[in-house]
Amino acid sequence: MRAAVSCVLLGSDQDVPAGPKQPTLAAVDFALPPDDDPRRLEVRDWLAQHREPTGRQLAEAGYVAPHWPAPWGLSADPVTQLVVDDELRRAGVRRPENTIGIGWAGPTIVKAGTQQQKDRYLFPLLAADEIWCQLFSEPGAGSDLASLTTRAERDGDEWVVTGQKVWTSYAHRADFGILLARTDPSSPVHRGISYFICPMHAAGITVRPLVDMTGAHTFNEVFLDEVRIPAVNLIGNEGEGWSLAKVTLGNERVSLSGSGALWGMGPTAADLVDEVRRAGGEPDPLRRQRLARVWSEGEILRLLRLRMVSAAVAGADPGPEASVRKALADDHGRHVMELACELSGASGMLAAGSGGSAVVGSGDIYKYGLLFSPALTIGGGTSEVQRTIVAERTLGLPHEPVAPSSAPVAPVP
Repeated sequence: MRAAVSCVLLGSDQDVPAGPKQPTLAAVDFALPPDDDPRRLEVRDWLAQHREPTGRQLAEAGYVAPHWPAPWGLSADPVTQLVVDDELRRAGVRRPENTIGIGWAGPTIVKAGTQQQKDRYLFPLLAADEIWCQLFSEPGAGSDLASLTTRAERDGDEWVVTGQKVWTSYAHRADFGILLARTDPSSPVHRGISYFICPMHAAGITVRPLVDMTGAHTFNEVFLDEVRIPAVNLIGNEGEGWSLAKVTLGNERVSLSGSGALWGMGPTAADLVDEVRRAGGEPDPLRRQRLARVWSEGEILRLLRLRMVSAAVAGADPGPEASVRKALADDHGRHVMELACELSGASGMLAAGSGGSAVVGSGDIYKYGLLFSPALTIGGGTSEVQRTIVAERTLGLPHEPVAPSSAPVAPVP
């Protein structure tokens, strides 16, 4: 199979009028290599020996996150990653599902973790043997994350953490969480924050569900009441949490805008087009145009993702491109779900579990997606925040006025 697409991965300095210089890569032709390409044969040979691979086997082979450095990945360039993806798809092999662990926590540990932390956490994380969540947002610190008030105080070989987090996906089944806490309340708001690995089964942690309008329970609020975290669970140096948080948030925006239309999960626009094709097509010309539009959006987002993978391979942190892609992907997710339910006809108005339709057979996932899609433009940084990042860091527009950041943050009463 060959699908030639030429794409400039990272532009020249003239393409980016503001912000720090990034490594400049040449234009790359994303033509999928032929069936006899050695990279394909290598993956096929491995799959022939592991017909139903476990998550741990996929992780140790480097196939869960191929662009990660060895021994956890293959330091794969974008084309090699496409080859691995394609061969796994052909074989019907799914990667382990651990969105926050693989997409957010893992890259931060790779970048700033100690060797002991890498040895302890990365392979179980990649294999989804241990599920992760993110303990960043607070009731009074969502988009303004730097104003967080959760406190961590040193007590010998431990940190004692007290505070509250909210909108914590998967906290109810997570083994570990990446935690931001204020370790120096006398410092300015962007300083004095530290980054921890928090065992979610530690004494003093209470998780309460937040049920959304889908009727499902993904989000939670988390209360930390004098939770003791080993000092060795600090990532980076004390007070460096904000800079590491930016690494995590950049990878979060890459991860949330994966191939699926629901934060990298669920069906893609191409899946929707395939369903319509299998049902015999769509006679309405306006709906056909909308199908073409969402498919085109999906292809643009796929190529932007490859651009960011190339940046990662080149050693660059996710930059404003991650915000561009997430802002586009959030709107795209809503477009896919709205169109799918419209194509489902009257059954698209029924509750999930009421069946699909002649046009969209697997209707339940689209019904769920339609109800969930408003969250896409909020989680991981609102669409407004993403556009502000692009305006200031890429377009060089004046910064929005902000309150002085020199004042210390008052602790939670």
